[in-house]
Amino acid sequence: MIKSTKVLPSLSLLALLVTSAAHAETAPEKTDVLLIGGGIMSASLGTFLEELQPDWKQIMVEKLDGVALESSNGWNNAGTGHSANMELNYTPERPDGSIEVKKALEINEAFMISRQFWTAQVKKGVLNNPHSFINSTAHMSFVWGDKNVDYLSRRYQALQKTVLFQGMKFSTDHKQIEQWSPLIMEGRDPKQKVAATWTPVGTDVNYGEITRQLIGSLKKNDNFKLETSSEVTDFKRNSDNSWHVTIKDAKNGETRSVDAKYVFIGAGGGALKLLQETGIPEADKYAGFPVGGSFLVTENPEIAQRHNQKVYGQASVGAPPMSVPHLDSRYLDGKKVVLFGPFATFSTKFLKNGSLFDLLSTTTTKNVIPMTNVGMDNFDLVKYLVGQVMLSDEDRFAALKEYYPNAKKEDWKLIQAGQRVQIIKKDEEKGGVLKLGTEIVTDQQKTVAALLGASPGASTAAPIALDVVKQLFPEQFKSAEWQEKIRKVVPSYGKKLNDDPALAQQVWNDTAATLQLTKPPVINMAGKSAEAPAAETSKASEPQYNMAL
Repeated sequence: MIKSTKVLPSLSLLALLVTSAAHAETAPEKTDVLLIGGGIMSASLGTFLEELQPDWKQIMVEKLDGVALESSNGWNNAGTGHSANMELNYTPERPDGSIEVKKALEINEAFMISRQFWTAQVKKGVLNNPHSFINSTAHMSFVWGDKNVDYLSRRYQALQKTVLFQGMKFSTDHKQIEQWSPLIMEGRDPKQKVAATWTPVGTDVNYGEITRQLIGSLKKNDNFKLETSSEVTDFKRNSDNSWHVTIKDAKNGETRSVDAKYVFIGAGGGALKLLQETGIPEADKYAGFPVGGSFLVTENPEIAQRHNQKVYGQASVGAPPMSVPHLDSRYLDGKKVVLFGPFATFSTKFLKNGSLFDLLSTTTTKNVIPMTNVGMDNFDLVKYLVGQVMLSDEDRFAALKEYYPNAKKEDWKLIQAGQRVQIIKKDEEKGGVLKLGTEIVTDQQKTVAALLGASPGASTAAPIALDVVKQLFPEQFKSAEWQEKIRKVVPSYGKKLNDDPALAQQVWNDTAATLQLTKPPVINMAGKSAEAPAAETSKASEPQYNMAL
């Protein structure tokens, strides 16, 4: 009995120690880089970092149970390789009637970086079967009415003075336009005044497939780990300026932590909330406004096989550029489909799979005034969104028939695409402005970077990733070692292709051959003066918002 009496306290002490150990926080996992979000932005950055510093450890966390399920998913965007061939909002008209091409050149140059990045990955075997993620699809602009026809003619003439838009054709002839795109002309009033531009070098891109392949390749490396169903819930800065990040398992609610030297927040619409959670003062300058999009889609093979273009129109008078309608040939889930839209929808969610409280939870005392000012200063946008929400099925079908006169209602169904969060930024003069494009926000210590904004989206994932690398790792970026590696992936990096016809032709030809795209036209600038980037667009004519769905 004496022995057993002594054993009991010992067992109790042992049980207490075991219980305490079970409840003690597990030591945080160490990583060099934490990538938040399993979309094309994080996938592209992770791939670049693997090229530049393969010994660095990377962890990617995704809230959903798989990658590329939000904005990168093929059904949640229009799949356009945005290169400004047809997107009229990138070529605004100046007050004197001339056409500003600076933004169009920037967009085209950026997409050429993405093409080179994907080409390098195909050559390395990281990306496979180019037709699974990119296909040649003619890009067209199509307008009607005297004013729009005149504008498109002047736009075409301005772009013909540039290197990057060679090969584009213009016509006002009904028969010629019908040869380019039969569906938009069949059944149309032969007396209607129309005009179109056409270029064979456009692309349809499945960004979801690119994302899956890039991450699939990263997972083969010992220094990379993907964690799905994992939600970041908290950030704390460590004494050495690294980040202690708390992550919750979305399935069982358990939490764990990661200590990361660098953090990239590439979570699409979820990026703003996470940026605010870091507590960095730079986050106080930003707010977000969500805009969703829906499309009419047909999977009728008789229609899909006859439409092999992406046709972009002109926004209605008074409507914002985000309302630009387009009739798109798509290749999704192994089959051809046609999409028309987008039709703006409103939800307080910042992600398609987000929370109805997203808008409220990101509204703070520091950004509510800029948000209010933006609403007051952008009445056209407010009016447009209200009108879009009120659209009936008949209204949407009537809009489709403007681009496809012979459309039959029974062939089409409405689908909900992704959510986009437009950036609202503090402004000293106006209080707040709605920003076009994307912005990279970093802290003063250069340890965290977040990508905010929506346009032009995934088309510029590669150049954005390089910009993040440049901002987070300025010293390494300037090193000869990293510069050499970058130029192996993007041979033209640091150069303007529009200023170098020979280099532009070389890049065009090489990327087209590797990605199995239509052979590009020969660049011939004889008799043409190359268009130099013009002065900044006047505020009166600058497009203020866009939705690159």
